[in-house]
Amino acid sequence: MEERIKDVEEQIEIKQEAIIPPEKEGRKWSPKTIVDKFGALFGLIGLSIIMTILAPTFMSVDNLMNVARQASINALLSLGMLLPIITAGIDLSVGSILALSIVMGGLVTVTWGMSPIIGLIALLVIGALAGLINGLLLTKLRLPHPFISTLGTMNVYRGLALIITGASPIFGFPLLMNYVGQESISIVPVSFILVIVVAIIMHIFLNRTATGRYIYAIGGNKEAARLSGIPVDRVLIIVYTVSGFMAALGGLVLIGRTNSASPIAGLTYELDAIAAVIIGGASFFGGVGTVIGTLIGALIIAVLRNGLNLIGTSSDLQTVVIGVVIILAVFVDVLRRKGAKK
Repeated sequence: MEERIKDVEEQIEIKQEAIIPPEKEGRKWSPKTIVDKFGALFGLIGLSIIMTILAPTFMSVDNLMNVARQASINALLSLGMLLPIITAGIDLSVGSILALSIVMGGLVTVTWGMSPIIGLIALLVIGALAGLINGLLLTKLRLPHPFISTLGTMNVYRGLALIITGASPIFGFPLLMNYVGQESISIVPVSFILVIVVAIIMHIFLNRTATGRYIYAIGGNKEAARLSGIPVDRVLIIVYTVSGFMAALGGLVLIGRTNSASPIAGLTYELDAIAAVIIGGASFFGGVGTVIGTLIGALIIAVLRNGLNLIGTSSDLQTVVIGVVIILAVFVDVLRRKGAKK
């Protein structure tokens, strides 16, 4: 019994360390700490310099705004993906949720001719509801890992989108549905302004609320969090609901960019979202990750794709490059984790 109590106390101590957001740990500014904290930013700056050398038009104002516009959808999905990854989970269904959400929005506004406000609400509610189902499947069925539940719903949601539309895209959305993804304020895309606003809200949520601290604690040590009284199931349901909502928000931006809703939209988007989160410094092992790092990760992917397009690189080779970057990011995460243990 004494050994059991001691074990629980040790787990709670681990949890208490994990519950403190990364920027509040009071670490000393060693070279390793600087690399850990600002490595992604240095990578973005270095990559931008390389792309400018290879393609001088890269740093033009128009192209930079284009990069911001291109990064917006992945940034929104990545901010949603950040929460499951912090809890040592994953959400493979975000691309399918995006597709299901936008076709439902199209069904309401275009096919049924209802108010675009109702269509917008339907789009966001469907995304949140799909995420809620992911969370319920994970917590109520006691599945061993969200990889399983979200892999299943990835196919279910995609199938529903195809059934609803008869595998045909929906065109001709009203202005309100197109506004976020299509318009700019001065030269800045509205979609990127939305990303900044959402990022600020997400940062406050993760670092200034009890639920945000609980998310870090669950990622640091799920069992210790449960033993210390944290409502783990409720928090995980919130995490996956937010992830689904963010996927729907990304879908809203996509509608504006294409003026259409396709049931095959969002294919492989989950991979770019995961890549952005990991490149931004989050850990697959959980308990680590920041909003700023995730935004930088999304910008790195956008800069890579944009720069490679400017120098005439094929889309196939771009996929290879992104894959290599992901592998390197995960490798750095493993090395960082080993170093922390030592």
